[in-house]
Amino acid sequence: MKQNRRRPGLVLAAIGASAALALTGCATGESAPEATTLTVWHYYNTDGQVAALEKLAEGFEAKHPEVKVEFAYVPVDQFTTKAVTAAGAKTGPDVLVFGASGTYSLAEAGAIAPMDDWWSEYADKDQFPEGVMQKVDGKLYGVQGYVNLLGLWYNQDLLDQLGAKVPTTIDEMEATMQKAVDAGKQGVTLTGKPGLESQWQGFPWFTSHGFKYGDAQAKPMAETFAMLQDWVDKGYLSPEAATWDQTIPFQQFAAGSSVFAVNGNWQIAAAKEATFKYGVAPLPISADGGVLLGGEVQNIGAFSKHPDLAKEFLEDSFFSVDGELTLLDTFGSIPARADASASSKISGDPILSVFGDIVQKQGRPSPSPDVPSKNVNDVENLVGNYWSRAVARDGSPDDLANDLIGELTPLLKG
Repeated sequence: MKQNRRRPGLVLAAIGASAALALTGCATGESAPEATTLTVWHYYNTDGQVAALEKLAEGFEAKHPEVKVEFAYVPVDQFTTKAVTAAGAKTGPDVLVFGASGTYSLAEAGAIAPMDDWWSEYADKDQFPEGVMQKVDGKLYGVQGYVNLLGLWYNQDLLDQLGAKVPTTIDEMEATMQKAVDAGKQGVTLTGKPGLESQWQGFPWFTSHGFKYGDAQAKPMAETFAMLQDWVDKGYLSPEAATWDQTIPFQQFAAGSSVFAVNGNWQIAAAKEATFKYGVAPLPISADGGVLLGGEVQNIGAFSKHPDLAKEFLEDSFFSVDGELTLLDTFGSIPARADASASSKISGDPILSVFGDIVQKQGRPSPSPDVPSKNVNDVENLVGNYWSRAVARDGSPDDLANDLIGELTPLLKG
């Protein structure tokens, strides 16, 4: 199972070998040294992401034979709560790989500690742009070793059958989705599960309609919700999307069920399972719209039993050139380091090069600078919940938008 991360067969074999050594030690009067276990919490749930963790661990363990890296999968909607609860008991993992929206809550709970002193002494710190630094009240609480973002995946074979081109506007996209529905296919798959993921999914569309966190108005949200519900009514989008995370919709796209998928660069490995020609394009949004530059944040746990080893692991994996290129190879993440992002692996790849172009033309910082740090998690959950409700047709576009703004306004005031 993906959730039980770290090569179960090898772990059992290691336990058996340790037991044998222990017995030998008893017979000779010597005891075998125990391996140091380094624990890492994450919420990766796609094959490419899981493979990336394995490779990072294998590389580190090769340099440190006395260390075993153990991964624990925690669902994204439970991650912050679990880490905060653990911190309350003065425990937790050695390393956390977490969403940026949880930075404030994790910092306030003491689950992570400021890393300014560590970072100031890190030899390669100048390779990282300011945009990947996650700060609270001016203190550094995490760094993103890579960025992730959304694009428009398309089924080229189906586009050819429909006599359609890759859309550059929402109107063009809708016209093609109608052709797909007429041909017995779905128009688009996307995330609609309540919570953080849906805020990220919705951001390009509601900002395309003119919404800004710095000036939150109901009208652009109502227009966005009306668009979503129109897609559902016309069969472009399944109403079941209201329960989908980022994995399920892409699985459907890769199976050939839809002409488009709004999904990220981390699906590159999964896309290779498709039996049709595919590609990626920028989302057909307006000049007002933007795509959030996500990518998980890394820091050591405040209650790590092996803080120096945990720092070394991060510097050797998520923060190194080799580590970031491993993440690029396994699930298509865009390196944060300037020297790694200049790799020909990006410029020479037809998919990655498009995502790199999206970063430059549509990229927006995540979380939005207009959202108070202490309320990021609440804001993103709230907006994601309303996006999900719109997909599920749980209210009219105007009612949903007005209710959302009513709840959102005090959070944006801080």
